[in-house]
Amino acid sequence: MRYALDVQYRGKNYSGSQIQFCDGKEIEEPTIQGELEKALSTLIIGGRNIAENNNRQIKTIFSGRTDKGVNALGQVVHFDVDKEIVASSFIYHINEILPEGISVNNLRIVSKSWHAQKSAKNRYYRYELINRCFKQAFDGDILRVKYDLDVERMQNALNFLLGEHDFSSFKSSGTLNPSKVCFITRAEVEKQGDRIFIHIEGNRFLYNMVRTIVGTLLEIEGHKLPVEHMKEVLEARDRRKAGQTVSPYGLTLMRVDYPQIENT
Repeated sequence: MRYALDVQYRGKNYSGSQIQFCDGKEIEEPTIQGELEKALSTLIIGGRNIAENNNRQIKTIFSGRTDKGVNALGQVVHFDVDKEIVASSFIYHINEILPEGISVNNLRIVSKSWHAQKSAKNRYYRYELINRCFKQAFDGDILRVKYDLDVERMQNALNFLLGEHDFSSFKSSGTLNPSKVCFITRAEVEKQGDRIFIHIEGNRFLYNMVRTIVGTLLEIEGHKLPVEHMKEVLEARDRRKAGQTVSPYGLTLMRVDYPQIENT
């Protein structure tokens, strides 16, 4: 049987969502995937040795990768088991096992052809930053921009990203997929007090793409460049033309959309 999970996590204390390998060997750093697989194996298969020896017998597939420091409110994961799971008791018990900063919010059975990554049609990321010259006690790790940001100019710059484009200018070298074309359906900036939220939705995203888009927005504002600079960067298909890749803190995977959940 194949099950899908809705997972939330705070990325600060983990080395990204995915288990990392070097020269074919797993890097021994805490990841969301590693902790989730260990909890699933402990709960479903059972046995003290699983938790003690970090033995992960159940493997998971995530809708997509998030980096160290990136949060998720709507990550989607699937896994296969040969036994039926009762959702209500499962969610309670797995959240008791999972470490701080990770939780499972929903469990549903899906068809064997359904795939958390390949079946996804749309992903929604939100980047939050603070626009204030002085720090406050509860700012945490969120990026603080000291100079005034013009939300209208930022929106005009973001509008150039809507539609289907080659986003090579906004990818980092770690992008494994050779395809650099993405279709962006939403690119909006919103201000709430001294907080600014940048909402971006699309069918797929390249490695560090959202953080580099935000960095380019801040470069346009910080240097008072014309908003058309975003279009020039996009069309250049050259990472050297874009702004810096900003901090991962403040970036959240909000939601992953699917055509429908295909039940067995």
